[in-house]
Amino acid sequence: MRPKLVTGLVRTWSDAERSVERVMSCGYTRDAISLVMSDAGRDQRAVDGTAGAAADVGGAAGAASTALVVLGASVVFPGLGLVAAGPIEAALAGAGAAGGLVDALVSAGIPEHRASIYDSGLRQGAILVGVNASSERDAEILELILEVAGAEDVRSESSQRRPYDSFI
Repeated sequence: MRPKLVTGLVRTWSDAERSVERVMSCGYTRDAISLVMSDAGRDQRAVDGTAGAAADVGGAAGAASTALVVLGASVVFPGLGLVAAGPIEAALAGAGAAGGLVDALVSAGIPEHRASIYDSGLRQGAILVGVNASSERDAEILELILEVAGAEDVRSESSQRRPYDSFI
C-alpha cells in the first residue's frame, strides 16, 4: 500500500514544532515527516535564535526540539530557495530547479492546484508540514492533528472529500 501524503502550511516555527510533536506522539517517526521551508526563512530563524544552528547540526539538537530533529537532516535546494527534510526531500531532489517549486511539489505527489497554494505560502515564509500516513484512517486523524496544531490548507489528496471541503 502506498503511503498517503497529508500536508498543511503552518505560519510559525512554534506551530511547526507543535505539529511535529503531535504527529510523533501518534507513533510516527521522523522518517515519515517532511518539513519544507524557504532557505531565507531558515536563515531568519537562525538570526532570531528560534532555530539556532540546529538545522545544520542535526540529531545532536534533537533534545531541544522534535521539529529540529526532522529539519536536522535537511537538504538545501538553492535553485528552489528551499530547505527540505523527510520524504518530500527526495521528490524535490528528483525534480530539481528546472521546473520550479510548483513542479517539484507536484513530483512529490501534491496536485498542481494545491502545490500553487503551498508555493505561495512558502514564499511568504510559511512552513510546509507533510506526513506519510500509513492508512486512510491515519490520514484522516493526521489531518485533524495538523489543523488543531495550527496548520492551514490541510489536505490528504488520497482521502475522500469531506462534505464541507467545498466551503473551505
